Amino acid sequence: MANGSRQAAWEFFGAELKRRREESGLTQSALGMRVFVSGGYIGQFEQAIRKPQLDVAQRIDEVLQTGGFFERLCRQLIDDKRYADYFAAVVELEALATRICEFAPTLVPGLLQTAAYARAVTLAANPFVTDEYVEDIVGARLERAAILKDATRPEYWVTLHENVLYIPVGGAAAMAKQLHHIAALMRERQVLVMVLPYTAGAHASMTGDLRVMGFDDAPPVAYTETSFSGTLVDEPVVVHRAHRAYDLLRAAALSPEASLALIESAAEDYRQCTSTT
Repeated sequence: MANGSRQAAWEFFGAELKRRREESGLTQSALGMRVFVSGGYIGQFEQAIRKPQLDVAQRIDEVLQTGGFFERLCRQLIDDKRYADYFAAVVELEALATRICEFAPTLVPGLLQTAAYARAVTLAANPFVTDEYVEDIVGARLERAAILKDATRPEYWVTLHENVLYIPVGGAAAMAKQLHHIAALMRERQVLVMVLPYTAGAHASMTGDLRVMGFDDAPPVAYTETSFSGTLVDEPVVVHRAHRAYDLLRAAALSPEASLALIESAAEDYRQCTSTT
């Protein structure tokens, strides 16, 4: 399903939710209370600003007695083949999160990637795929990043290992543009980025990517990823350990100001490389 038609389908979901809620005589707050989310979230579902998780859609069906209508529609919309099975739930949750804390040891996180960078990453892992496949993956990644422009965007804290700045994904021109993009988001205060320098040595997440997401109306979750799989965890003890690991990473990182200076310096180095070749 193309991006535009998928958004139109979510708008249909929202319009039907509003119609059936009003037919039942429920306010947004009243429905939210019964399905364990806020009334504001119901309003955002109705406007297609946020997308409900499957369990919320199931509870909406129970309350409004809609015979599984919203569950079926939700299942159809979240069955997005542009994402690995283990990552699809993460995409839905990050659109609902009020706070995302992410550690990236080798690659720019998907929410911060430019098209050229995302394209290079996709081709490196899939050298025999069609251009259409590549553009679908790139489009999905850029679509996710739209949450950073939204009025309800989450607080987004990112700790990048210094590796990320110096692995030339896509070549010098792509890296210059990518790092300038991150710097621009930092200066616009849409994201807070810190760099974990090489001099920090061993750190609290040596085995891979780490993400912790917090929500207004639900417990936090943690997500870890390796090359071919990812694990989404909601067990409180494990989530607490993940949050502590992220705190340790943040404590070992450069300040946001020093990180911005390093990112812009690396971007300028790449830019100069392109101008001399």
